[in-house]
Amino acid sequence: MTMKILDYKNLKLSEIKKYQEIDAETLKKVSLIIEEVRKRGDAALFKFSNIYDRCRIDRLKIDPNKEGPSDQIVREAFKNALNIAFNNIKQVAKKQFQALQVANGIKIQSDQGIVIRQKLIPINRVGIYVPSGRYPLFSSLYMAAIPAKVSGVKEIVVCTPPNARGKIQDEIIYVANKLGLKELYAVGGAQAIAAMAYGTETIKPVDKIVGPGNIYVAAAKKLVFGRVGIDFLAGPTELLIIADDTAQPEKVAADLLAQAEHDVLARSMLITFSKSMAEKVREALRKQLCKLPTAAVATKSIQKNGLIIICQHAQEAADLANEIAPEHLSLFLKYPQRFINELHNYGCLFIGESSAEVFGDYCAGTNHILPTNGAAKYTGGLSVVDFLKFTTSLEIMNTGADKIIKPTIILAKREGLTGHAKSAECRSSQHSKNPK
Repeated sequence: MTMKILDYKNLKLSEIKKYQEIDAETLKKVSLIIEEVRKRGDAALFKFSNIYDRCRIDRLKIDPNKEGPSDQIVREAFKNALNIAFNNIKQVAKKQFQALQVANGIKIQSDQGIVIRQKLIPINRVGIYVPSGRYPLFSSLYMAAIPAKVSGVKEIVVCTPPNARGKIQDEIIYVANKLGLKELYAVGGAQAIAAMAYGTETIKPVDKIVGPGNIYVAAAKKLVFGRVGIDFLAGPTELLIIADDTAQPEKVAADLLAQAEHDVLARSMLITFSKSMAEKVREALRKQLCKLPTAAVATKSIQKNGLIIICQHAQEAADLANEIAPEHLSLFLKYPQRFINELHNYGCLFIGESSAEVFGDYCAGTNHILPTNGAAKYTGGLSVVDFLKFTTSLEIMNTGADKIIKPTIILAKREGLTGHAKSAECRSSQHSKNPK
């Protein structure tokens, strides 16, 4: 196994911006799936489960309260770990929600008799997609559901692929039950996104869809956007580590492999400042891969998408990190605080060797549903904001209307919208002369 080492001055942009594009063929294939779900409803979902999940399901809806493992047979260690994760994520979500209350109930009243109010309203019905292919990612369920519940979302729908036996993984059912979720459906892939967007006989349509997924899920979210809201289009997972010579190569390698084992398309990258550190990390990767049960996937990921870049100084590293805009950005530096203000584009920043990215994946309190494919340049990770609407109301007293009728007429006519001008004019207590 070799991980490519490149010098910053010889670096090509195409080598660091390997973003996953949703190709036309995939979009066409997914659009046909969506159209069939729209036309045939549940029958299409059963058909596609048979084709893509290679299983037969006898029903779509699962009752988490009755069908998952009971508390008595779930190991205490697992329950305790979940409780820690739930509490930490809920604590962060509550702080976010409290901070947003500053913008809730804003009232601006001018001396012209104009009253503007702003209000935060939770989205009524949200769909969460939970991947469950090679690994049942029950953590994605609580990462999405907890901020949704804190935000006040009334109805939460969960869709996740069935396994080869046509069942939902026990861990996902258990987490759904512990979170008090009532709507859990055994359907995955593009067909699940279509069902949540347009509805079927069993699944009532939602207002917004969140959660990670493969390229077919991303393509479906792209195609249904507008009909429903989405969080963002997630691509393969990414990790960029910036490490100086004080970093421990074994820890750097462990974090790179933790990312690589997700998927052969996952991107594990390292920026360092010496050839010596680059070689030490590469050797640590080789040794750890020999003992890693998921080495088959991780090796392919490292060979295909892994990259070590040697920079001369910190500013080069910062500029490169901002250009890549990774999902996860980790700092293995002696003085990371000196570097932070130079970094602007990342899904989540992990500061120091103790702040392993995997802690953010599960229970530290940060959300692991994060932007990929360079989207960190314009958006952040999932939070309570994704489940709230900022709404505005306008109330104008009669005296206030008189003071803004004339400027409204002038501006509307300048745009050529005479109907707008007449709508304003008819509210005048005494019709003003038309402006020149």
